[in-house]
Amino acid sequence: MRTWKNVFAIAVAGLLTAGQAKAQKTLEGMQLLTVNENVTTVITASEPVRFVDISTGKVVGDQPINNTIRLKPKEGVEVNRDGDILAIVTIVTERYRTQYGLIYTSHQDEAVADKTIEVDERTAYNNPAVSMSTEDMARYARQIWTSPARYRNVATKRHRMTMRLNNIYSVGEYFFLDFSVDNRTNIRFDIDQLKVKLNDKKTSKSTTVQTIELTPEFTLDSSESFQFGYRNIIVVKKMTFPNDKILTIELSERQISGRTISLDIEYEDVLSADSFNKVLLYEH
Repeated sequence: MRTWKNVFAIAVAGLLTAGQAKAQKTLEGMQLLTVNENVTTVITASEPVRFVDISTGKVVGDQPINNTIRLKPKEGVEVNRDGDILAIVTIVTERYRTQYGLIYTSHQDEAVADKTIEVDERTAYNNPAVSMSTEDMARYARQIWTSPARYRNVATKRHRMTMRLNNIYSVGEYFFLDFSVDNRTNIRFDIDQLKVKLNDKKTSKSTTVQTIELTPEFTLDSSESFQFGYRNIIVVKKMTFPNDKILTIELSERQISGRTISLDIEYEDVLSADSFNKVLLYEH
């Protein structure tokens, strides 16, 4: 059976034979992954992946979830030989980037099926598209979870349940919305969807209500059901909206019961959001 050293030697020898001295420098120090057209190579990052580049069309890939990508050599494009460098894959996350050289092997048992990006394979990167990382959002949300509720009069009662707003915090470009639900029935609530919407205030039955659905940037609790109590903190990008609009958090249940409860937040409540001091992240 071939070893990693053998594969690396074949790759380097092929480059030297072709006189590609420049390519050797590009690959110098780069982690090499052996790939095969019958094996899916799964690469997992420690945080959400924001960008992936595969340098050639010899390898295809996709991103099934936010921190994982899948790669596989194309079949039938051309005959690949052991040691051929098929592509370089570049992975950019919220705070670092990583590159791997993908080397072909005809032996399925030598192909890398599962790869976790290690700390020493990461190059720090200031991603201009990310003003706050998911990890920092989680830190803020966990600290907010421990803070007492400031809002006492923003609540909705329905189906013997009460949904209430606990806190709104403003951090950088984001609002952190802290809310909870008390279930005073003995029926478990199986969560179907958690939505955040910007609605028109209903002025009359004949008025057409315009709804804009907002996509949360982060959700602290991913629980799918609760019995008596539920609490969550969701993060949305800061927004301004006129007084004829209202921010709504809606929690719906799976069928057959299909209960739905929603919480309306007035613009005045959003304006009174507290600023969150970063120092609180590091207090023990």
